[in-house]
Amino acid sequence: MSFLYKADPARGAVWAKLFAERLPDMPFKIWPDIGDPAQVRYLAAWQPPEDPARTLPNLEVLFSVGAGVDQLDLSGFPAHVPVVRMIEPGIVERMVEYVTHAVLTIHRDFLDYAGQQRQACWTELPVRPAASCRVGVLGLGMLGTAVLERLRLFGYDCAGWSRSEHRIEGVACYAGEQALDAFLARTDVLVCLLPLTPATRHMLDARLLGKLPRGASLVQTGRGAHLVQDDLLRLLDDEHLRCALLDVTTPEPLPADHPLWWHPRVRITPHIASATHPETAVESVLENLRRHRLGLPMIGEIDRHRGY
Repeated sequence: MSFLYKADPARGAVWAKLFAERLPDMPFKIWPDIGDPAQVRYLAAWQPPEDPARTLPNLEVLFSVGAGVDQLDLSGFPAHVPVVRMIEPGIVERMVEYVTHAVLTIHRDFLDYAGQQRQACWTELPVRPAASCRVGVLGLGMLGTAVLERLRLFGYDCAGWSRSEHRIEGVACYAGEQALDAFLARTDVLVCLLPLTPATRHMLDARLLGKLPRGASLVQTGRGAHLVQDDLLRLLDDEHLRCALLDVTTPEPLPADHPLWWHPRVRITPHIASATHPETAVESVLENLRRHRLGLPMIGEIDRHRGY
């Protein structure tokens, strides 16, 4: 049996080296050099091959190389093949760093100061305590929980929303559709860390964002398809929203003439908020291979009906 990697080749070379050291009895292949397709039992991919059931007839597990699985077309995989998203410390820490920086940028008016610098303007803005800034995170999975735990240490008034109930020390947790409006009404900085599913696609629209207090801001680190970008532009131009920090867009990258590039109250980064660290990613996969061989539940295995 063999393990096939289909993602960034440079990262794949690191994976291959680590597999050779840690699991030398497992042949490791990097796409498109797959060897005997019938021998491939495990696939780690960002985008799987076309017609995977035919291409890899004996596949036993599909691993996503990212924290989400929405980029994977699972329709070609038999129902018995488990799908496992990546859970490793590097993804969590990089996302915590990015969102913390984004919230501080909004709270401490750094976008305003950047605009002042371009105008050679030296004007001091009032400094507000962190406790006066109400941060709300959509999505209380691994990433959302870690982000809130870190922001709470800065003194921010933190809340989180998810479809199911959660408990996080020092964080006001809201659950279900009936609680969403109350969550939005108390949020000055909205952070999106939801998984992308049919239920969350285009969720960040004028209706939802319009329920935020006037002057609120958006940090979008989920998936581009969560956000209705034209609605965001209108709310920014109407000054209902103060600013938006976007790490994901639709499409990626945006066309060069897209108005989001040039909007003075928008900052865009090229989907770099978080990424897997090869060493810890391989550790996570190796642990799940061990679990699979023993018939134990794998860490990060998704419910394919829910999509996460």
